[in-house]
Amino acid sequence: MSAELPQSILFCCDHNAVRSPMAEGIMKKFYGTDTYVQSAGVKSDMDIDGFSVTVCRELEVELERHRTRSFDEMEQWGDDLSSFDLVVALSPASQRRALELTRVFHLDVLYWPIMDPTGLGETREAKLDAYRQTRDQIISHLTEKWGPARDTT
Repeated sequence: MSAELPQSILFCCDHNAVRSPMAEGIMKKFYGTDTYVQSAGVKSDMDIDGFSVTVCRELEVELERHRTRSFDEMEQWGDDLSSFDLVVALSPASQRRALELTRVFHLDVLYWPIMDPTGLGETREAKLDAYRQTRDQIISHLTEKWGPARDTT
């Protein structure tokens, strides 16, 4: 049985350049705008990864305009991290950071161990295959939690 969609969700990973922007974009594509969806990283020292953009474009998920941001930057920019109903951590470092937030905020945190595809594969096609595996792991977790994609067109 699929869970009810939360009103707001924050996906997080290490740099907000690969896994969490993929999860944010796919969540919006699959479930529409009824849920407020954002993503963040423990750090924001990288730009959106081109391979992430490419494999998400295969699903008509647009990531080209994504700007990386960290937890700290979100707070500095006025985002209230305590207002998220659910934080989904996609890496061990982001899980630790999200659990730190639970010391001061009442947040539900899920951990989905999603493979980091960076550095995998020798050729362009092998790299794309690794990123597709990551994308597909995210899709599997999303649909397992909230059911199949909805028609949001």
